[in-house]
Amino acid sequence: MSPKFRQTGFWSGAVVGLVTGIASLVSFLYFSRILREPRLVSRALFSREEDFESREKLALIIAAEGLQLGIRTRYLTRDISKKVLHAGYRNFRESWARDFGFASFGLTAVEQHEVVHDTLEAFFWHQRPDGQLPVKLHSMNFMTRFFHSLFEREQPTQKILKPKYKSAHGSPSLDGQALLVIAALHHGMDAKDTAFLREYWQQFERAVKWLSIHRKGDRLLQQEAYADWADSIARTGCVLYTNVVYWKALMEISVAATSLDYKSEATQFAVEAEDVLQKIHERLWRPDLGYFATSDRLDNLSSDGNLLAIAWGLATPDQAQSILDVMEEAQMAEPVPTRVVVPSYPRRLIAVENRLGGLPNYHTDSSWLWLGAWLLIALTRVGRMEEAGRVMERIVDVVVRDRQVYEVHGPDGQPLSSVWYKSEAPLTWNAGMILHAARVFEKRQREDMDILSILQEELA
Repeated sequence: MSPKFRQTGFWSGAVVGLVTGIASLVSFLYFSRILREPRLVSRALFSREEDFESREKLALIIAAEGLQLGIRTRYLTRDISKKVLHAGYRNFRESWARDFGFASFGLTAVEQHEVVHDTLEAFFWHQRPDGQLPVKLHSMNFMTRFFHSLFEREQPTQKILKPKYKSAHGSPSLDGQALLVIAALHHGMDAKDTAFLREYWQQFERAVKWLSIHRKGDRLLQQEAYADWADSIARTGCVLYTNVVYWKALMEISVAATSLDYKSEATQFAVEAEDVLQKIHERLWRPDLGYFATSDRLDNLSSDGNLLAIAWGLATPDQAQSILDVMEEAQMAEPVPTRVVVPSYPRRLIAVENRLGGLPNYHTDSSWLWLGAWLLIALTRVGRMEEAGRVMERIVDVVVRDRQVYEVHGPDGQPLSSVWYKSEAPLTWNAGMILHAARVFEKRQREDMDILSILQEELA
């Protein structure tokens, strides 16, 4: 071996050794920081049932506690902080637009108006000039979050929140955008905060106009794969759920414009909402099946868009009854309300990472309590109170059994998990929706009792 070759081999080995050593040191420091974080602890509420008026009362307290645990002070700059609602505690210690959009109904139900206001301000702080809002606000990347969960460590919350504008698959979030608009307008109207509505009005308009960019052909929103809440499924094109949420955003901004005496804007958005409603009916209603199809490419019965269509009044009374009948026949509320879709999506549409991670049914035959909450609201809206009562009991049974509000339950009724993933607990989205649905259900019960009392008095 020549001296030159030996010298080259020596330096090559030295470089490899140096790089390996640096990589090992970086890895050691990286994982050491994670392992220094506090251990995750169970957030289950271990209380005796006999200490509460009823199982329903206990379930609602568990849900309220779960929602409260998601509230944290976070920083937009070194000097500006907000009370922000996180999506969860274990896996998602960050704020997601769609999660917060739904959870905000629960925050309003328990009069946490400041948290709704602050979280909305945090999202609108990061609105782009074209109107796009973040998919989420976070302070660490996906892999770091994963390792915190894997090693049972709390995710730190001291760092400044940063916006992310696309999903993990690189798609914009149309439903998250619309849900933030709905949450903002619902908050302003419910809290009678006219100053808030006027201050952010132009930003609300820009947010809705950004959504309109994605209207194609028949003027319904067209989305990319893995872009909505069921982000392990390649639902593309004209998706029912996304367009129902979009329609609701148009309706809410029209109502808010009317309350602010913005007459031309109120008319404009009302016309757009009616156009979207008509197109949804023309494009996605399947009279032979008795429900709205998941999309223009999928005829599955998905509970998300169908239940929202009933709860928000997009479906006609006859359509609402038909949808609920088909869902009842398919037993979509058993054992946990409510299953995502029937029949399940084809395997080719399920994200590879979910299949490899042992969670291919995350958005198929699994059940989510937020969907159960919308089923409860839908049944209440159409007056099927006996069925609504059974759904409420089932939700209560699951929450009391688990002693916390889990993210997702498998077909066996137990929290879904795999070697690599455990269901978030608590999930503020589910918790907030349970509180909102319970309030809607209880209000209708009181109204029915009042009517019954009046009739009894008249007959006496």
